[in-house]
Amino acid sequence: MSNNATHTDSTLGLLHAENHAQYLLHAPREIAFVLRQLASKGALVTAMFGGEQDFLLTTVINVSEDYKYLLLDLGRDQDVVTRALHKGRLLCDTQLDRVKVQFELEHIEQTTHEHLPALRAPLPGVLLRLQRREYYRLAVPYSDDMLCSVPLESGRTVNARVIDISGGGLALMVTPTNSPFTPGLVFKNCSLTLPHAIGPVRFTLEVRNLFRITQRDDREMVRAGCQFNDMPMTVANQIQRYILRAEQERATRGV
Repeated sequence: MSNNATHTDSTLGLLHAENHAQYLLHAPREIAFVLRQLASKGALVTAMFGGEQDFLLTTVINVSEDYKYLLLDLGRDQDVVTRALHKGRLLCDTQLDRVKVQFELEHIEQTTHEHLPALRAPLPGVLLRLQRREYYRLAVPYSDDMLCSVPLESGRTVNARVIDISGGGLALMVTPTNSPFTPGLVFKNCSLTLPHAIGPVRFTLEVRNLFRITQRDDREMVRAGCQFNDMPMTVANQIQRYILRAEQERATRGV
């Protein structure tokens, strides 16, 4: 592709920004999963290798089974490709289902894939998957049966089913009778156990909104939308791991 095309705004160095550290993936298997999703959806990737006008537009073709390499479409502008190869480093920026994805590639080389020219690079050691709360929420599968324990000032504990979760908060299903949930109320030392052997996590919840829901058996329930307050980075990382693994299982089942 010619570098005269309009390109995605990319912030160099975003991968290492401390305020986005909880969204960084380091496990090769998880990185490969995201890259294969990009390949399956044909997501357009802006690969920057210098100044504002030094970029090429490409797509991820595939990731090797051993997670060592990924392949990119070569593009049509050989002059741009030559300059990118000379630089030897690409900062790749794209979106996957409205979630920002960034990763760096080094030691890029030209190769062939299925008799067509392509670019090959080692799998990135880190990948940014910026799952902002307003972009994506995971509907928790019923099979995970996730319960959140909410301690009350009275000493009583409410165990509420988690119906969706994101990097910024979660939604709970609670009974309307004697419900302690009101917008603006803050609950400390809440906890839940994340499936897939990820383990228990603790956090502070603030109730943001309430909606009444009538279930199929005509019972009325309340959906309490809550946000995480002062979330520790370790807990945020565990939640992101759960979301990714749940997506992986869903993709494997083809649903």
